[in-house]
Amino acid sequence: MKDQRVRSARSLVSLTLVARGALSFSLLFFSSASLAQDFDTIIANGRIVDGSGNPWYEADVGIRGDRIVSIGDLSTKQAAQIIDATGLVVAPGFIDPHTHALRGIFDVPTAESSLLQGVTTLTEGNDGSSPFPIAAHYAEIEAKRISPNWAVFVGQGTIREAVVGRDDRDATPLELERMKAMVAEAMRDGALGISTGLFYVPGSFTPTEEVVELSKVAAQYGGIYISHMREEANQLLDSVSETIAIGEQAGIPVQITHHKVIGVQNWGASVDSLQLVDEARARGVDVTLDQYPYTASQTSINALIPQWAQEGGRGKMLERLESPETRGTVKAAIIDKILFDRGGGDPKNVSISRSPNDRSIEGKNLAEITRDRGLEPNVENAAEVTMAIVEIGNVSAVYHAIGPLDVDRIMQHPAVAIGSDGPVGVFGEGAPHPRQYGTFARVLGHYVRERGVISLENAIRKMTSLTAQRLSIRDRGLLVEGYFADIAIFDPDTIIDKATFEQPHQYAVGVNTVLVNGEVVVANGQHTGARPGRVLRGPGYQSP
Repeated sequence: MKDQRVRSARSLVSLTLVARGALSFSLLFFSSASLAQDFDTIIANGRIVDGSGNPWYEADVGIRGDRIVSIGDLSTKQAAQIIDATGLVVAPGFIDPHTHALRGIFDVPTAESSLLQGVTTLTEGNDGSSPFPIAAHYAEIEAKRISPNWAVFVGQGTIREAVVGRDDRDATPLELERMKAMVAEAMRDGALGISTGLFYVPGSFTPTEEVVELSKVAAQYGGIYISHMREEANQLLDSVSETIAIGEQAGIPVQITHHKVIGVQNWGASVDSLQLVDEARARGVDVTLDQYPYTASQTSINALIPQWAQEGGRGKMLERLESPETRGTVKAAIIDKILFDRGGGDPKNVSISRSPNDRSIEGKNLAEITRDRGLEPNVENAAEVTMAIVEIGNVSAVYHAIGPLDVDRIMQHPAVAIGSDGPVGVFGEGAPHPRQYGTFARVLGHYVRERGVISLENAIRKMTSLTAQRLSIRDRGLLVEGYFADIAIFDPDTIIDKATFEQPHQYAVGVNTVLVNGEVVVANGQHTGARPGRVLRGPGYQSP
């Protein structure tokens, strides 16, 4: 009886989703007129991995409106659409705690690069850079109508630049009060918390005490402190200690974001960094982490330029590069970073991912670009080429310098969530890091199925309930009755990332169906065009 019900209903669902525009009216009429329907949607025969970390079990999921209203044996119940999940995993929609999705979301509001991985919620405002004011930004997102849910942090770097500028100095007492007021405004507007990018200018010029004072404000509104630390290479452990201290002194939950170990000579240091986290948690500090499952990072080419040389903004930096007095000092610092930091010891490990002002260098590494300019691809010449690339402006690069065993070890830690650190993919644009297309599918395919680094249930917990709890995202991240129907349905035997560093513009495969707020946005592995995403405001939100 149950199989017959599924077969008869599936034809309706298939027609509805494939020919959405033609049949949406008739389906709506059928749903509203048929009072005998128990649910709007039933997901039948699935393997439920509920996001808690508990073992999977078989059950049906009943959805009414935007909520899960029943989980169990629903074989005698009726619904307007029935999705057959036989042989598939039914999980909460994945929540990405670290994105730069502002880059792309207004160009691609359907966000296929995320939705086709099963991601249903994106968070923006990481690494200390965010929209501001938050209320105006949320209004723009709501007016655009997007497919995934959306939430933001307020960026400490954005606030500091607005008040202090890009100068290497302490804030005055008056400036500090202005910045605290801006954080309070952002939290009342619905920010999840405060983010820092202490590696980047102007965050790098911020003393610890100033970060603590701003974080205290976010804590008053129930927010979290999430940080790209000052260093992830030679000063990794000092940076972890500082991040923990900020949380301890400000009385705020802390997340060390995209945790990794950069520089071959530092590989293995995650043993000590995770021990610092464990020791802090043992004494009552609420600290967690997130990571992406790759051995390369991506950020501005300016990551190879010392922070002091970037003080005062781009104009001042270019003056320093042109000055004989400072150019040599900058070059020496770049050489050091190529050898012992993000360069991974060789110019070939730095590849240009985005250069809108000179597309000819996209996809090429520093060694190739140096050779193209008639120079030997040694580190000294590559440093000169780096300065020339910096002069082009707005250039991003991929840096292959992360220890693979550290990736495994960090992933296995119980306090680590999964996040992409990627934008929304604009298909075919540039040569980006594959993480924007593959992060979550890569964990489930490569790290769970192929290598067994973590279990399926643990991986889903790291993608759902762990992040929802950390960010105070209510009624999402678990498959339980009463929660919002953000759901990912995938084949555990085929889910995998397809994007590579050489060919990054490839969508993940294996995700069959995705629902956001009860509406199907992916069906049979294809985006339906639906845009039911909502703004998710933080715990301190106060309606105007």
